Amino acid sequence: MQIQGVIFDFNGTLFWDTEFHNQAWDIYLKRNGMSISDADKDEHIHGKPNKAIFEFLFQHSLTADELNEAVEEKESIYRDICVKSDTSLAPGAIGFMEFLKNNNIPFNIATSSGPGNVKFFFKHFQLDKWFDKEKVVYNDGTFNGKPAPDIFILAARNIDVPITGCVIFEDSVTGLKAAANANALKVFYVKSNNIEVKEKVDQVINDFNQVDRRMFD
Repeated sequence: MQIQGVIFDFNGTLFWDTEFHNQAWDIYLKRNGMSISDADKDEHIHGKPNKAIFEFLFQHSLTADELNEAVEEKESIYRDICVKSDTSLAPGAIGFMEFLKNNNIPFNIATSSGPGNVKFFFKHFQLDKWFDKEKVVYNDGTFNGKPAPDIFILAARNIDVPITGCVIFEDSVTGLKAAANANALKVFYVKSNNIEVKEKVDQVINDFNQVDRRMFD
């Protein structure tokens, strides 16, 4: 089957920000009298929806107001770290997105980030050069989070292509499982954190220049 579209995860995929998130989590956890290992962050935090993350941390269910307050506290720390750091999109990402745009290949973002961070990313990286924010799928609480396939299926639907004709780029174990569950045509593992994964993928990359453009012919 010919490739009909491309779906990108964002955090750790188009923007290699795991270090910033880990710093923000450490600050947040310390403020709230908690501490977890980087291994626990990889297993229970990265790529997971906020509800699952904070219920893991607090070991009980949170009301909607409690969850929103916790999320905003942590994400405001994260955004402040990003602003103060030397941030850029992933190696080769801009060139690859320009290639997709110039060749009329539909592409979209499917991110576990919430609306506050999506708004920040669009402003900080001027993402509207490549993406329609109204079509981007983010964590708004209306669908099952990764590893459920919902987020990728919705992202494909928003650009009018079947998920079975899409290439998905992901960096987290949870995200790779979601991509497999979505029955995507191809799944690329963006190795931004040097984490070895057992999930079956079509290619491992650490630079978007490594993506063979000929597969879109």
